[in-house]
Amino acid sequence: MSIITAVDTFDIRFPTSLELDGSDAMNPDPDYSAAYLIIRTDAGDGHEGHGFVFTIGRGNEVETAALDALRGHILGRDVETLLDDMGATWKLLAHDSQLRWLGPEKGVMHMAIGAVVNALWDLKAKRAGLPLWELLAGMTPEELVALVDFRYLTDALTPDEALTILRAAQPGRETRTATLRADGYPAYTTTPGWLGYSDEKLTRLAKEAVADGFAQIKLKVGASLEDDIRRVRTARAAVGPDIKIAVDANQRWDVQQAIDWMAHLAPYHIAWIEEPTSPDDILGHAAIARGVAPIPVATGEHVQNRVVFKQMLQAGSLQVLQIDAARVAGVNENIAILLLAAKFGVRVCPHAGGVGLCEAVQHLSMFDYIAVSGTKEGRTIEFVDHLHEHFITPVVVHDGAYWPPAAPGAGNEMLRETLAAYSFPNGPIWKEPR
Repeated sequence: MSIITAVDTFDIRFPTSLELDGSDAMNPDPDYSAAYLIIRTDAGDGHEGHGFVFTIGRGNEVETAALDALRGHILGRDVETLLDDMGATWKLLAHDSQLRWLGPEKGVMHMAIGAVVNALWDLKAKRAGLPLWELLAGMTPEELVALVDFRYLTDALTPDEALTILRAAQPGRETRTATLRADGYPAYTTTPGWLGYSDEKLTRLAKEAVADGFAQIKLKVGASLEDDIRRVRTARAAVGPDIKIAVDANQRWDVQQAIDWMAHLAPYHIAWIEEPTSPDDILGHAAIARGVAPIPVATGEHVQNRVVFKQMLQAGSLQVLQIDAARVAGVNENIAILLLAAKFGVRVCPHAGGVGLCEAVQHLSMFDYIAVSGTKEGRTIEFVDHLHEHFITPVVVHDGAYWPPAAPGAGNEMLRETLAAYSFPNGPIWKEPR
C-alpha cells in the first residue's frame, strides 16, 4: 500500500507569441502554456503522475490555483484505492459540491479536475508498464463502462448501449493493434496555417507538409475575407488538387456570417470548417452545418463537457467531433465522448497542437480505434511541430502518421529542466529581455 505524499504545481509558459506560432483570428499572440502538476507517492518505485491544462498565457496562474484547490482531495489518500477504481475517483473530484458550483462541470475548475485525472492515469499506466492507449485498449467493456459518469447522458447513451458498442469492437482488438503498430494513425498538420505567417512562409510550409506525407493541412481564417481567399488559393496552388485543406475560424463569426464567408471558400474544396461560431451555440452550429453543406462542420476543442457534446450530436451540429485531452475532465470524460460519437456514427478527429496536446490525445485516438469505433476511416489527429522537445516521450510523427508510443504512461511528462527554465515569472527564459 502507498499514499500520495505531494501534489506539486507549476505555472509553465513558452513565449510563442514572439514568432506568432499559434496565431489565429481570435488569438493573435498566444504564449503556449501549461498549468502543470506532479503527483508523488511513497511507493519507492520512482513513478510519478504528470498532468497539465493547456492555456495560452495570461490566466495560467488562475488555472494553477485551481490545481492547488484540488490538492486536498488526493493528498494523503491511498494510491491503490484511487487507481483501482478510476470511475469512483473521477466522481470524487467532479462531484465535490462546493467546487462544482464554480461550473458546474465546466470551465477552469473542470479543466483542473481533468489534469488531476490525467495525472492519475499517467501514474496508473506507468505502474502497469504500459502506454496509456494500450492500458485502456486492454480493459474489458465492463471496466470501461464503469469509468463513465452517465448522469445527463442516458437520453442519448445508456450503459447497456455503451456495453454493446464496446463488445462489438472486442473481436478485432488484436488485429487492429497490430495494424496500428504497422501503419500508425493518420495525422494532418496545422503548422503551415497560422494567421500571422506570410504567404511565402505558408507556401513553403505547405509544400514541406506534402513532402512529409501529410494528406491534409489546415489554415486559420476569419479575420479578413479578402486575405482568406488569397491564402486558401495560395495553399491550394502549393499542395495541388489531391491534398485536403481544412479551415478554422476559431469562433470568429456569427451564424449567417459563417455561412456567407464559407460560400467564398467553398470553390477551393474545403475539408471542413472548424469552430465557425461560439462553442456554446449548439443551434447556431446546426444552422451553419445546414447552410454550408456538404462542407462538414468540425468543433470540440472548446466544448466544455460531455453534455454539450451530447446535444451537438443530437442536433446535428457537427460532422467532425474534436476531442481535446485538456478541456474536459480528463480521460474518463473523453471516453464518454468517444462512446457518444460511436453511438451517433460521427468521426472523431482530435484537436491537438498546443503544448503537450499531441503527446496526450494520441493515446485517446489509438484507444478509440482499437476498442471503441474500430476504424480509422476518415479520421486524423492534428499535428503541430512545436515544443515537443520539452517532453520525456515526444510524439513520433512521420510519413503523415502518428506512431504508437511504447513508453509507459500518458505522455504528459515534461523535462525537469523545462519546468525550471519556463516557470513563470521567475524562470530564466522569462528573465531575458525581449
